[in-house]
Amino acid sequence: MTAALLLRRCRLAGAPAGPDGLVDVLLDRGRVTSVRPTTRGGAVPERVVDLDGRWLLPGLWDEHVHLGQWALVRRRLDVSAATSAADAAAAVLRRAAAERGTSSGAGVLVGYGFRDGLWTDAPSAALLDSAVARAGDPRRPVVLVSGDLHCSWLSAAAAQQVAAPLGVVPDEHGLVREEAAFAVQRALGRVGEAELDAAVADALAEAATRGVVGVVDLEMTDAPGGTVAVWARRAGADGAGRAASAGLRVEAGTYPQHLDEVVASGVRGGTPLAGGDPLVLAGPLKVITDGSLNTRTACCLEPYPGRTGPGSRGELTWPPEALLELLRRGRAGGMLPAVHAIGDAAVRAALDALEAVGGGGRVEHAQLVADDDVPRFAALGVVASVQPAHLLDDRDVAEVHWRGRTGRAFPLRALLDAGARLAMGSDAPVAALDPWLAVAAAVDRTDPRALAGGHPRGAWHPEQSITTAEALAASARGRSVVAVGDTADVVALDADPLADGTAAAVARGAARVAMTVVDGRVVHADGVSSVVSAAR
Repeated sequence: MTAALLLRRCRLAGAPAGPDGLVDVLLDRGRVTSVRPTTRGGAVPERVVDLDGRWLLPGLWDEHVHLGQWALVRRRLDVSAATSAADAAAAVLRRAAAERGTSSGAGVLVGYGFRDGLWTDAPSAALLDSAVARAGDPRRPVVLVSGDLHCSWLSAAAAQQVAAPLGVVPDEHGLVREEAAFAVQRALGRVGEAELDAAVADALAEAATRGVVGVVDLEMTDAPGGTVAVWARRAGADGAGRAASAGLRVEAGTYPQHLDEVVASGVRGGTPLAGGDPLVLAGPLKVITDGSLNTRTACCLEPYPGRTGPGSRGELTWPPEALLELLRRGRAGGMLPAVHAIGDAAVRAALDALEAVGGGGRVEHAQLVADDDVPRFAALGVVASVQPAHLLDDRDVAEVHWRGRTGRAFPLRALLDAGARLAMGSDAPVAALDPWLAVAAAVDRTDPRALAGGHPRGAWHPEQSITTAEALAASARGRSVVAVGDTADVVALDADPLADGTAAAVARGAARVAMTVVDGRVVHADGVSSVVSAAR
């Protein structure tokens, strides 16, 4: 049991201020046990942190992360700035030339983040083949993963060495989409347990510096038992779990192919995994029912412009009857459903299935929602698990491929006004694991990082903006203010988080998170004494 921790002289974000606005907050046995005006004297615990007037708010969650991929992608070639296929290939050439003859250049060259929805030229295997040949290493395989993860672009060598053993055959452009792309990405993620655990720990430690206290890990893996089994190993009695999670909370999701195995092992959603670590729990049943916007596979009620015939409206990857049967099996096994649905047709199908199994659960993404379906979220008790930072990357491609419908894209204001509950995340590595970026995007509907670069853009559909207080609550599982009885997960910030521009400032590094506390333990401290002796 962690010893009591007293946070002295802090200001509570969202709470009425006292005479000087300062309070002392006591964390004990995993809970907030006292909030009272700061006074001199009196008994104090051994662990005390003087926050010197900093702002205290509830700990932030990222409700949708592919943690292993995010951990690994931080070491890969970033091609997200490429404005054409030729531009992406040029980035490959530079990296391949730099790594030639080094240990880093011995394996597959993996890049991430390309978005070809607005490119005027087409990806091709030949472009990647030419890039590594010009770098002097013509046999080196190259795989570029799209920014939305729903497409992978392979060189000829990668088609032979990576895709062929999986039974995956790229199309004439060297592209694979949806499940074939996921299979390639899972293969690229097969690194040693120790290496992956260390990368995950590093990624989560960085997340703690952004005020993140917990993540929902929806990683896709071929490991027996899936992500639940991976985290059960990490949460084992040897204490490796606490190290791998960097002391943060983790809820590990399950995919359909692992459902029977997970249920048979006795795991139920919301319960601790092997080892009993209360910070590492079983998460939801994740099912992907359509594709993505950039790949033009998100399933929509109307065709994509210029497309006709099969596939013109995207892809519904689970027939309604099969989806309903899967969700029933998940419910019977105690697993909360989390249904990926990006296009408005997929969102409708997801809501229909959730209604048929009694409501509840989550719809992941809900990027395009028909007007008639907005009130169904609240009526059915379905959480809208949204990633506002995606609108920063998708606004231009949406204006092309969802032309005339973008008023219904990322409809955060409409969902909240209809009584829906929002849960915000990143979908990392699709967007950075940074709740402040998500909050700023939800509030301002434009990229706060562009402000620092001197290229501000106007707000995209500002009528769908939500307030900072609403966005922070959606990032903190509904908690709006630190209060007695809450879990002892809190964040200290150097600036008032509810003030205009604070979230954007944190997102671009102009303001900082001073401390992050999970279950009463300090997991990040910057500029404060993480634990000091009792005050005298």
